[in-house]
Amino acid sequence: QVRLSESGGGLASAGGSLRLSCVASGNIRNMKHMAWYRQAARNERIAVARILSNGDIWYVESVKGRFSISRDGFTSSLQMNNLRPEDSGVYTCQMDVGYTPTSAPASYWGQGTQVTVSS
Repeated sequence: QVRLSESGGGLASAGGSLRLSCVASGNIRNMKHMAWYRQAARNERIAVARILSNGDIWYVESVKGRFSISRDGFTSSLQMNNLRPEDSGVYTCQMDVGYTPTSAPASYWGQGTQVTVSS
């Protein structure tokens, strides 16, 4: 059983900063990437940042230069600077694992943490 647990959400003013953390635990083999998704009210969930097992990083255009994703083992952090009201939403940690000799690929999700940015 793999579990992802986020922390660090909350309320920030525009221009402020927040740092999210995600700890993955359990029997984790062949991790492909860890990622952060955001879902705002009445909007679809979108990928915000992703860090691959080889260290490659991807950001959605709207957060480039403001957000920074990092990973240490099975812990991922998302540093969010110069926050904007449109960054508000539920941020969820996600992890993909690939094939192993005993299991198929799988995708795991955390419960999510609320980020609210006031103008």
